[in-house]
Amino acid sequence: MTFTAWVATAVFVATYVLIATERVHRVKAALGGAAVLLLIHATSAGPAFFSQHTGIDWNVVFLLLGMMVIVGVLRQTGVFEYLAIWAAKRARGRPFRLMVLLLVITGGASALLDNVTTVLLVAPVTFLVCERLALPVAPFLIAEAMASNIGGTATLVGDPPNIIIASRGGLTFNDFLVHLAPLVVVLMVVFIGLCRLLFRKAFRYDPERAAEIMQLDEKAAIGDRVLLVQSLSVLGVVIAAFVLHPVLHYEPSVVALLGAGLLVLITKVTTEDAIREVEWPTLVFFAGLFIMVGALVETGVIGQISRAAADATAGRLGVTTMVLLWASAGLSAIVDNIPYVATMSPIVSDLVHNVPGDGHVLWWALALGADLGGNATAVGASANVVILGIAERNGARISFWEFTKYGLVVTVVTVALAVPYLWLRYLL
Repeated sequence: MTFTAWVATAVFVATYVLIATERVHRVKAALGGAAVLLLIHATSAGPAFFSQHTGIDWNVVFLLLGMMVIVGVLRQTGVFEYLAIWAAKRARGRPFRLMVLLLVITGGASALLDNVTTVLLVAPVTFLVCERLALPVAPFLIAEAMASNIGGTATLVGDPPNIIIASRGGLTFNDFLVHLAPLVVVLMVVFIGLCRLLFRKAFRYDPERAAEIMQLDEKAAIGDRVLLVQSLSVLGVVIAAFVLHPVLHYEPSVVALLGAGLLVLITKVTTEDAIREVEWPTLVFFAGLFIMVGALVETGVIGQISRAAADATAGRLGVTTMVLLWASAGLSAIVDNIPYVATMSPIVSDLVHNVPGDGHVLWWALALGADLGGNATAVGASANVVILGIAERNGARISFWEFTKYGLVVTVVTVALAVPYLWLRYLL
């Protein structure tokens, strides 16, 4: 590697250590790291701000912005209070039943929407229901972020790296359903079982609060029915456009912004009220993180790591698949999986055509490793960062290591389960 590449790597590692140890707020650390990399010309304005592969992923930023505005308007209707009471009553106040219900909803919704949109919608409900039942909210939020990453693996639109893989590999929406959805169902069942063990201390049942919940009328929580109808109508159109992405060819970010603009236009909500719920620190953190990872791509660091992993397999399909799966999981735990997949996909495309056997298994290994590996750390996936931002804004701060100590266990177990699936279905 060049001297600039080594310096860029050192800056990234130092920034990551600051984020992990929380000696500096993650937004300050990310912006500081990005500034240093721009200062030493590890990247520049063009690649950092305008490149699809090495710059800020504006699709992610504006998708978040649009959905945050929609969620902010929805919050004013009382619908989240309604859903919180409904969920608590269906679970009869039992904490683990409640978590299972929320995880199933999160995982299923993440397969149709993207995982970031899902956690933006589920998190407000979680805060309210945990407050009603006097439960610690952090375990529920952490579990929901992980469920969104697992559920999003099942479809082409569930996780942004899948869109990149589909484009490079010529894969369809149905290809992802057929090849990944069966495994994702198994992983969700196993994950729910893991949550029973990992978060067992959080499941404190309070009979009195449960009885109070059962007496509540969730319909009374709706404060503005006209605004609710308007908001749900726009949200329904937005969700339909997300699902029909392969047909309509509108990027999720465009759909979210159009939906947010339409909602503000047709309702009496003021612009100030609409943007009040936007998590600006989270958006800024993403910008800094994208610039830093883009600099690693720009200087060739990620490309060299990816090629080294590919070269180490000596063209054997089984070994190549396993190395790709675990290497993708490991790298996606520490760098954003979107630029990683963008960098790795040309290498995988070349391997698919040159490795003996049915090389398409390599696409599924890349998708599983990148998507599931995002659960390993607090910054491994966009949904994780969003959850941490929402938690901090609502006074329930989740530390880097609080998330990561659970995420590492979940990642190792889920990726390990992907190994026999890939061997039995594609390699034997």
